[in-house]
Amino acid sequence: MVAEDDLRTVLAELHRLRTRVPQLTGALAAGVDGLVIAHDTPGVDPEGLAALTAAALGVAVRTADATGNGALRELLVRGERGYVATYAAGRTAVLTLLAQDRVNVGRLHLEGRRAGARVGELLDAAEAVRPLPGTTPARPAHPPGPRAPRTPAADARTATDS
Repeated sequence: MVAEDDLRTVLAELHRLRTRVPQLTGALAAGVDGLVIAHDTPGVDPEGLAALTAAALGVAVRTADATGNGALRELLVRGERGYVATYAAGRTAVLTLLAQDRVNVGRLHLEGRRAGARVGELLDAAEAVRPLPGTTPARPAHPPGPRAPRTPAADARTATDS
């Protein structure tokens, strides 16, 4: 479970996103398991949308894998009256946006990718600092030793893998 402060921060990000892209009609952050984290989806059932997003995500991940296109980054569905766009948001979440048909799709992708990255960073950081229920934080078996200096090659890999 995500802390209340983190949920408020995610919800604030969803509100800011809807302000930046006025053609958005809804925004939802959900776990890849289909559970709602935060939502701003007037007129749309967030639990149903999260569950459908998880189902669509499962098919999209398998399709990307089967075609050799690497890890799924985003999914776009266009209907007669608008778009549903889903973006990766960290290791265990996704951001799903609902938009009118007149939305600038390039702007939708730009803002959706940025917001997905911000939501993902927040949720990943929140998950990293809290232990799982019923467990205690892991302690290293050996005291930490001196760290090896980073090499320029390692820094380059990190910068380009993002």
